[in-house]
Amino acid sequence: QVQLVESGGGLVQPGGSLRLSCAASVSIFSLYAMGWYRQAPGKQRELVANIVRDGSTRYGDSVKGRFTISSDNVKNTVYLQMNSLKPEDTAVYYCSADLLVRQYWGQGIQVTVSL
Repeated sequence: QVQLVESGGGLVQPGGSLRLSCAASVSIFSLYAMGWYRQAPGKQRELVANIVRDGSTRYGDSVKGRFTISSDNVKNTVYLQMNSLKPEDTAVYYCSADLLVRQYWGQGIQVTVSL
């Protein structure tokens, strides 16, 4: 069982920045990958970014160049630095832990980009 606790969401103005954190209850070395997904009202959940155990990363097309995913293997925490935020980034953001045979999810955290 893997528990994920997200933090760092909130309300930010367009062009602003936020950093999301996701703390895992296990060593992230034991995971194949960790990532961030998001779901806006009326839309499907989509990949924002993930980071694989070997350090490779992947980003959704809409966030490339603006968001950065990183990990702290000592703290078992994954971060999502979000810069140049746009109103269309508004969504519930979910942290995920991928064990290949099973995927775990955090409870989700709201990010709202608005004036």
